Amino acid sequence: MSIVTLLSDPEKLQISQDKIRELHHYCTPSSYQILRPGVAWEIKGDLVPECNEAFGNAFHALNIDVVIQHEDRRPVRLLVADMDSTIIQQECIDELAAEAGVGDRVSAITSRAMNGEIEFAEALRERVAMLAGLPESILEHVWEERIRFTPGASELVRTMRANGAHTVLISGGFTEFTRRVSESLGFDEHYANELLIENGQLQGAVREPILERDAKTSILEKILARTGIPASQVMAVGDGANDVPMLKMAGCGIAFRAKPSVAAQCSFRIEHCDLSALLYIQGIRDVDFKHAS
Repeated sequence: MSIVTLLSDPEKLQISQDKIRELHHYCTPSSYQILRPGVAWEIKGDLVPECNEAFGNAFHALNIDVVIQHEDRRPVRLLVADMDSTIIQQECIDELAAEAGVGDRVSAITSRAMNGEIEFAEALRERVAMLAGLPESILEHVWEERIRFTPGASELVRTMRANGAHTVLISGGFTEFTRRVSESLGFDEHYANELLIENGQLQGAVREPILERDAKTSILEKILARTGIPASQVMAVGDGANDVPMLKMAGCGIAFRAKPSVAAQCSFRIEHCDLSALLYIQGIRDVDFKHAS
């Protein structure tokens, strides 16, 4: 038995009964569940295997995300999330660079690194070097003035924790921001690179070794060994090339509004819905979300 989750932009409410009828071209549904009217529907049924790709393409053309999974992927016991352009809407290093007057140069390198065109660690060293001399106070300024959570991020972390899942933030960014994000949203753990700071100034370097794609999977492996959670019960989400090994390692790896080369390597991708999609994929209705008090 397969579970099909249809997801749309919460601002557009694009899922209707008429569009659900399109399912009958590809499967015989046995049950329906409306997780949020107009935004998220869950359908259980037997899919015709050779139609899976055509099915997904048909709904993507309607600006509807489709996630097809087997029912044995539930429950999810561990959430592992990237930070930049995933849990938050920005790339922290680009925002710091904008304050240093080198925003265009740094963002161009960031884009290439996230698309897998250049090696992550060297790209990070090159970008961080351009931040040398910035005052340490710029970190708090950027956090307060430039960083915004992706819609659905708070509900995602709080709901999963309330349901007994362990939540971890693993970023190729900086601990100065993962700490703030973890404290704000309630992640159980966070990992990132540490900016070197002396005499109140950024030194233009990070502490080695750099946390990059292989380090992300290494951290995940250690968490699995420590907690006893199988990889099949892990949900991972990210957007960049350095996230791909982590996404592939998880039972449910989701490319979230990802770079094209990243999305092409992942079975699950979200392009239209916000981060609440990760809860809908687990069969959780919006009325059961946990919100900040």
